[in-house]
Amino acid sequence: MDQKLCRPRFDQLGSPEKLALMEKLAACYAMTFLGLHTFDRWGQSCTTGVFEKDGREFVFVPGDTVTLGWEGFAVGLNQESREELEYLFREWELERDPEKLIGEKLAPVRQAAIGPMLVGRELEEIGWEPVALDDPRLLPDWLEEFRQFALTGGNSLTRVNCARFERDGDSWQACLYHKVDHPDLLKLLKDQGLSLPTADEWAYLCGGSCRTLFPWGDGLDYSMHLYWFEGPEDKGRPYDMEEPNFFGLSIAYDPYMREVVQADRFTTCGGDGGCNICGGMGPFLGFLPCSPHYRPEVQEYDTLDGDYDFYRPVIRVEDSDQQ
Repeated sequence: MDQKLCRPRFDQLGSPEKLALMEKLAACYAMTFLGLHTFDRWGQSCTTGVFEKDGREFVFVPGDTVTLGWEGFAVGLNQESREELEYLFREWELERDPEKLIGEKLAPVRQAAIGPMLVGRELEEIGWEPVALDDPRLLPDWLEEFRQFALTGGNSLTRVNCARFERDGDSWQACLYHKVDHPDLLKLLKDQGLSLPTADEWAYLCGGSCRTLFPWGDGLDYSMHLYWFEGPEDKGRPYDMEEPNFFGLSIAYDPYMREVVQADRFTTCGGDGGCNICGGMGPFLGFLPCSPHYRPEVQEYDTLDGDYDFYRPVIRVEDSDQQ
């Protein structure tokens, strides 16, 4: 790996050298270079390049050799997290060490060499095609249901595996759903010169070099505005975990959103489709699947679910691109 593209060396480069590297990358991949930005979050930071291509924003993430996986609390659970787990254990009449229960859900410790990448900053939907409200493929009974729903003042109506209607200001956006299998997604991305991060790459993008359970620490930060656990005082506040992390990525912020990763079989990270939350397990265990150390989940089927499965495009940067 070109040492200038490796995180320890890259972080030491001055702005002129970084600008030159980013301009070369933009030329190699026919991207628009938007400039250098500094992302600083949860004790980690990176000043790196932001790019645009085909309506997407990418960020350059330098490579690194890192320790991934979990072997125990680096700092220890905070009091609020411990109290939440103790309450749940009493309700379940379960006598267990929280650390052992958590450890069963997490991936083993391992060393991984992560190469430099250009990474999509946002998750993208799978299988949804925006269409006009007069599109003939929207069936009459769907449209009648939508008209009745619109009168209620609601914002979003979904007919599972069929169509979706979402309020967009004073208008509505309709979408048609198309079934997508795992091999189809991989081929679609390959045809565009894109790929998906592997599970190890995803863990690095999510946690960087953190050895704590979450990028900010071992316990859940209950001062955060979290999806699915919000009160009236949170109205209008941004969702903290959705804000850009130290690489400039919006990643692992909603347990209902599973992120598809590169693998021979359909595998996801970053969420469990909301299973823990639906099971009444509370915020800590509900958000545990968003940990960078959570064990990747190999799905039993090949068909992606447009309501729960999402993807993040990446481009791996080869050393030859810098020569």
